[in-house]
Amino acid sequence: MHVVLSQRALNRATLARQMLLERRKATVTQAIEKLAGLQAQAPNPPYFALWSRLEGFRREQLTEALKKRRIVRMSTMRATLHLMAASDALAWRPLLEPVHQRGLAGEHARALEGIDRAAVVKAGRALLRESPLTGSELGQALAALWKDRQPASLAALIRNNVPLVHLPPAGSWNSHQSARLQPIGQWLGESAAEVAAATQDDLLLRYLGAFGPATLADVGAWSGLTGWKGVAERLRPRLRVFAGEQGQELFDLPRAPRPGPDAPAPPRLVAEWDNLLLSHADRSRVMSEAHRGRVFTVNGIVRGTVLLDGFVAGTWKIERAKNAATVVLEPFARWSQADRLGVQQEAMRLLAFAADGEGERHDVRIS
Repeated sequence: MHVVLSQRALNRATLARQMLLERRKATVTQAIEKLAGLQAQAPNPPYFALWSRLEGFRREQLTEALKKRRIVRMSTMRATLHLMAASDALAWRPLLEPVHQRGLAGEHARALEGIDRAAVVKAGRALLRESPLTGSELGQALAALWKDRQPASLAALIRNNVPLVHLPPAGSWNSHQSARLQPIGQWLGESAAEVAAATQDDLLLRYLGAFGPATLADVGAWSGLTGWKGVAERLRPRLRVFAGEQGQELFDLPRAPRPGPDAPAPPRLVAEWDNLLLSHADRSRVMSEAHRGRVFTVNGIVRGTVLLDGFVAGTWKIERAKNAATVVLEPFARWSQADRLGVQQEAMRLLAFAADGEGERHDVRIS
């Protein structure tokens, strides 16, 4: 019979691995490797994600890692944009090919019906070999060769068949221009040839290190891949297996941290689209289902969240006016005086981190 882990025990184990129980000393590359990548739809959230996890983190550390090609921004898990350690991006992207092929279903599949896809991909590679292009430029260049096809679908065919890096400054702090794209092998040069493709076994172990203990449905939700049952059975002798409160089987690494359910969890401001909320099929270890609609919006935004005692207890955002920035907090229930004070202090630290310039006025408002 498996040992049963409560929701609080799962919460504390996940927060420990996500560096949210205490800030750690680590380089940007070490942290992103440990976290199995960082969700990166928008440029600034990964900076906040690292600020909430690393001791003394400064914005220029991530910007420099992107420029020096230690970190890359590209489509990986779930065919969504992530920041990845360069070696992980090279090793994992071939394994995630089926996820990207599914990205060509629906509208793109109809628009590409009957086309010689291999020929389009070959032409796209040739264009990108000449120079990096934005997605729009790539689509227009291909549409000049396939005049009866939609540029957006032609560009999507390349994006989902060729591992493309978003070149800096795209993905850097406050950078909102269209990303120029380049195949990862070109961007990383000779070092790209030295990295072997990962296996699904490798991916499960890395996932558990960052997000476990977890079900196979959880790892499927994180990766977008299927076929995890066979992987887990093959690795079972190397894994620790627990049961959840509902009887579900939870897999884990034997020596991974599992703090007690009463381990202290300080207030944290978690970034928009943070991995913490996007990496499990069952998010109840960190967020009540009743709060989902207030965090996940109908237009695809995942709001910044406030953690109290380890669980989502509200949202936060920064509002800017002339030479002033305010963190606006929206509690989901009444916070105690101690919790209010702890969150307000953390919010002021966040404003200092995100400051646009000297003399900017900072404030915190509870909505």
